[in-house]
Order: sequence, then structure tokens, then C-alpha cells
Amino acid sequence: MKPTIALVGRPNVGKSTLFNRLTKSRDAIVADIPGLTRDRHYGHGKLGRKPFLVVDTGGFEPLAKDGIMHEMARQTEQAIAESDIIVFVVDGRVGITAQDKEIANKLRKIDRPVFVAVNKSEGLDRGIAVADFHELGLGQPYSISATHGEGVRNLLDLVLDPYPEPEEDVADDGVVRVAIAGRPNVGKSTLINALLGEERVIAFDMPGTTRDAIHVDFERAGRKYTLIDTAGLRRRGKVFETIEKFSVIKTLQSIEDANVVILVLDAQQDISDQDAHIAGFALESGRALVVAVNKWDGLEGYTREQVKQLLERKLKFLDFARFHYISALRGQGLDSLFRSVDGAYAAAMAKLPTPKLTRALLDAVTRQAPPRHGAFRPKMRYAHQGGMNPPLIVVHGNALDHVSDSYRRYLEHYFREAFKLQGTPLKIQFNTSENPYAAKAERHIDKPGSKRGPRSSRPT
Repeated sequence: MKPTIALVGRPNVGKSTLFNRLTKSRDAIVADIPGLTRDRHYGHGKLGRKPFLVVDTGGFEPLAKDGIMHEMARQTEQAIAESDIIVFVVDGRVGITAQDKEIANKLRKIDRPVFVAVNKSEGLDRGIAVADFHELGLGQPYSISATHGEGVRNLLDLVLDPYPEPEEDVADDGVVRVAIAGRPNVGKSTLINALLGEERVIAFDMPGTTRDAIHVDFERAGRKYTLIDTAGLRRRGKVFETIEKFSVIKTLQSIEDANVVILVLDAQQDISDQDAHIAGFALESGRALVVAVNKWDGLEGYTREQVKQLLERKLKFLDFARFHYISALRGQGLDSLFRSVDGAYAAAMAKLPTPKLTRALLDAVTRQAPPRHGAFRPKMRYAHQGGMNPPLIVVHGNALDHVSDSYRRYLEHYFREAFKLQGTPLKIQFNTSENPYAAKAERHIDKPGSKRGPRSSRPT
């Protein structure tokens, strides 16, 4: 499982800039839910072949007793508890502050490695920049510049050194790993118990402890599955779901550990941004997805139509996934739900022969050619499969770096229809071939005495 790095520190020390540097993107997942501030971001990072999750927390003021700063401090402490590594970001130009010392007092009490990153150190002598921060008592401080990238790679090498590179993908063992994801109170535990045919009792974790993902093996219609549940399986009625803590990090890790994600929604509640964020992370992770709209039996005809329109508008980006309207409590719709799980898994693991891919590519181009870019039109020659789970299709040709996003989406739709890839994201990579004559022609033109050169106008 990917290690999780939490970035903590007082406000305005450059945590978000470092987050963007580590994830190489500004399109961060934002957990916008009650109790989680908008300053808490979750994203992917990668160092060589080592992947990791990174969390950007709000400004940490541990002494705040009320208001938004208290809420941000509480959520930062939760991120610290859930993470594997802490990077404590301080400002090298301001120097050590009383607030930095208070945060350090908190971090010294935890049992996870802490690295002090002295940010904004560009142009400063490294030894002088970090000297004062030894006083924090958290070991060797490291000089970095999140804005310019200076020292970030070296720091990340140290942070991830204990974690080995992931093993090569093992052969498919036929067991489908299914993550049950969704907000609290949507019926995840009820769905799991309905699928298992019994109510399972798992020891309840006490408040303040980190909840680990639960893996449960079972068979259905002769096929083996592993259910992955972050909320923990418990007997209904033993634990009030209203006090269930929602662990964003554990949910994200469970999604990445799965082959297929079942996103559980509550038909009797509004579709929130949190639902969209969970779905977006599954999509970003390349996971096959099935949507289960639960508690459908409690709605009448007109309300059902309204809910379907709302789903279509808010989750439009999930047009590749199948939606099922179920009642986990009554066991309604579960057979068709798992048929879609099987279909999504088959699509995610599909093997696509190069001749068939190339034929489909040429058919798609014949039906609709890519738009010109200036004087040139991208030319697509052949395609092959570059990976599975999700399927990756690599297209080769000329001038493909100018293919528009709309044409990429057209090809994704065409390939999905041609190979029946319902339920899984599909990625297309364009590889542009170099013109083997371009460099030769340029050398010939520049050669002394060459008769070729720029065409001049005819003398008048």
C-alpha cells in the first residue's frame, strides 16, 4: 500500500506550493465535507517507481481553542494520526517562531518519522538557513525551495528510503478485489452484510484511533471476491452510524488497493461534493467503477426521476460507469449490481490485440479525421495496448502532440464501444514519431557550398 505523507506547519510557510511540487498538478482532490476544511488536499505523487499519497493540511495552530483555526488544528491532528510520514514545513526566511515550537512539541510525541523542511531557502546559505531549526528537537532540518524545486528531490529520497519499490504486477489470481466507498450513513455496512448473507461483528475501534481497511473474502455464484471496507464491518444497531468517523486517507488507499470500486450513494440525500470527490479519485486512480444508488425503495416515481437527473448532471464524468438503483436493506438489485462488477473487472483486465486496435483506430479516423493544427493534420498510423487496469491504448503517428482534447474523448468513446469496455476508465497515450529526414535535410542546408537554401524571389 502506498505510504502517506502529511505536510504540516503554520499558515503561509509554503505547504501548498510543496504539495503542488510533489503531485505535479494543481488538480488536487479536495475533501469538502463537514468537519474537513477546504484547505485539506489529497493527491498522488511518485518518485521514480515509488508511488505515494500526499496530504496538504490547513495552517496548524495547536493552541487554538475555538473557531475555524481550532477546527483546522483538529483536522491536521487527524491527518497526522492517519499518515505514515510527517513533513514539518517551516519558513527559512522568517526563522523559528513560537508557533513552530508548539507544533514541534506536538510532533515529538508521535511515533512516526518527522522531517523538518526549511522552505524558502533559495539564495541563502544552507547551513545558516537551517541552523536555528535544530532547536526544534526533531533531528536534522533540510533546506528546500518548494517554488524552485531546490532540495525537494533529496528530501523525498530520504523520506521514502525505507519503502521499497513496488513489485511487478503479479498474474491475475482470479480474485476480484472490490472496494465499497461512500460517505457515512449511505448504507455501506448494510450492503456488505447483504452481500455476505450475514451480519459480521468487528471489534469497534475507540475514538481517536486510526481505522484500517477490512478485507473479507467471499464467493458469489462460484466466483471469489475480496470486499475492502474502510468503515469496518459491524452489527447494525451496535454502533450508531451517526458517530462513524470518515477517514479520507483510508478510503483513498482502499480504492487504490481494489480492482473495482462500488460507489454507494444515498438516494434520499443530496449528491454532495464529497460523493463527486470520491468518484473523481477512483477515476484518477484508474479504477473500474460501479455506482450503487441505495435506499431507492423509499422514493416515489417523480422523486426518482429528479434524482436521476441530478446524478446525470453532477456525475457526468462517470459516463463510462453503470448505475444501479438498489435497496441494500431489502436485498433488491444486488444480482444485477454484481453482474456489472464482473463486467467492469473484465473490461479493466481486457487484452486488446494490436491488429484489432489498429483496425479500430483507422476506422475511427476514417469516420472522423482529427482537426488540423495549422498547416498540418495529425496522422495516426497504428495502436497497441500499453497496460491494463485501466486499459491503456498507445497510438503512434505524426504530429500527435497537437491532437485536441475533444478528439481524444472521441477516440476513447470509439474504443469503448468497439471493445465493450463498459465500467472502466480508458487512457490514450499519443506517441509522435520523429521525422527521420528532418535532421538530415537541415544538415544538408547548413552544409557550406550547398545549393539548397531559402527560396528567393524572382528578380524583376
